[in-house]
Amino acid sequence: MSPDTRLSPSPPVSGEDAAAPTLSQGLRQRHLSMIALGGVIGAGLFVGSGRGIAAAGPSIVLAYAASGLLVMLVMRMLGEMSAAHPASGSFSVHAERAIGPWAGFTSGWSYWFLLCMGVGLEGIGAAQIMTGWLPGTPEWAWVALFMAMFCGANLAAVKNFGEFEFWFAALKVGAIVVFLAIGALAIAGVFPGADAPGTSNLTGHGGFMPNGTEGLIIGLLASVLAYGGLETVTIAAAESERPVQGVASAVRTAMWRIAVFYIGSMLVIVTLVPWNDEKVTTAGPYVAALDHLGIPAAGQIMNVVVLIALLSAMNANIYGSSRMALSLVTRGQGPRSLARISSGIPRRAVVASSAFGFLCVLLSYWRPDDIFQWLLNMIGAVILVVWTFTAISQLILRRRTDPAKLVVKMWAYPLLTRVALAAMAVIFVLMALEPATRSQLYWTAALTLVLMAIGYLRQRKAAGTS
Repeated sequence: MSPDTRLSPSPPVSGEDAAAPTLSQGLRQRHLSMIALGGVIGAGLFVGSGRGIAAAGPSIVLAYAASGLLVMLVMRMLGEMSAAHPASGSFSVHAERAIGPWAGFTSGWSYWFLLCMGVGLEGIGAAQIMTGWLPGTPEWAWVALFMAMFCGANLAAVKNFGEFEFWFAALKVGAIVVFLAIGALAIAGVFPGADAPGTSNLTGHGGFMPNGTEGLIIGLLASVLAYGGLETVTIAAAESERPVQGVASAVRTAMWRIAVFYIGSMLVIVTLVPWNDEKVTTAGPYVAALDHLGIPAAGQIMNVVVLIALLSAMNANIYGSSRMALSLVTRGQGPRSLARISSGIPRRAVVASSAFGFLCVLLSYWRPDDIFQWLLNMIGAVILVVWTFTAISQLILRRRTDPAKLVVKMWAYPLLTRVALAAMAVIFVLMALEPATRSQLYWTAALTLVLMAIGYLRQRKAAGTS
């Protein structure tokens, strides 16, 4: 095959990911393992979790435990399908195979939109940290620098993405491990200068659930959305040296480790610091906990960690969105001009995804109160839509899959898959009942319905011309 090859899209109803065989297999097992671990450890955990703690109090531990169980079930389903049929389109390909092209179109493009918006948001967050360190420097210039850096890395070779993510994820994981170790010592009363808090912060200040079930619900919704990003590992698996073994190993090891990081972190924070401490929301829960222990320069230390988390997420989202776009267009579900692979890299898809992310940044400057907020609301519950398609696809594909290909098996099939679907339905209902999340749910529903209609019409048109 020549270095610059235009791919012919496979029949729209086939559900096969034609791009996967021609992509570079430059990712190693160590890359996949760290992508799986680092994919969800972002600013949402380091900073955004403070809003969940402020709403739920110490019961945020239960919220993260419940949402963590749901994420484990979803990842097990996705791992089963991706190990049996590795594809750069991941759940979009599985939805097309199981339900139909309209489902693959809807889940794929909604996720692409989510990732591109994420690139913009993370670029803005990283730029704000840099301007805090270097006052007077323009925020847009930092965003442009970061966008150029990671777009260039993704254009060069997939191993560059893998190396960036490996070291970014290693630093994030290392920071969490150190934090958990310090927290455990402080809780045990053996950290220098810190007294053991006992259960005073868990039961005092209004009790374990100070804001009742409403606060717990808000914390639950915040924690569910914080877990988004783990799906990238199943997208990346198609470009690894051993896709089947790679995704199986990454999914198995990542699930329990991430549960420990998230739930363990929340338990340490609410044990050490009163949940209603203003620093939990203003400075972030990790900074509040480190400050409480008297660790010097805790705020700046965490700013470095958050910056790394944001840059890591930018890198992963540019990668994931470009691969999702490529998979969609090679299946006849998008502009064919993006269906070009050069030296094993989908460079046009990388540039298109990066450009949309940068457009989101510009909109945040030009129209922060209407257009940008409108776009933000549309992605509010997209991850739940994707998880719903994933669960339905697994229910269907499990019956069609050769048992010999089931390297990873969903636990207690089909019971736990149905339990996960029921849990997602409950979360949708809770979002509709909660004023703070209702508008996000409605805008996401509108985006999903529009994509479903377009996908269905394209499917009917393709069926009529075949």
